[in-house]
Amino acid sequence: MEISKPDINADILHEELFRKYLRVLKLARTPTQEEFTKIAAVAAAGVLLVGLIGFIIYEFFIVLPH
Repeated sequence: MEISKPDINADILHEELFRKYLRVLKLARTPTQEEFTKIAAVAAAGVLLVGLIGFIIYEFFIVLPH
């Protein structure tokens, strides 16, 4: 049983991908209070909407067998 050598091309690809991620992180910034509030409100509305749809489906299946 032989131990294969690591693929050099894969290492180069991983290093290049890491550099791209690092570049994006350097460009990123902390959101302002207003931006954070808007994002939080949209996320909360999405969670509530998905929960409401799930509750309606749950109630539908509770009433359906009767």
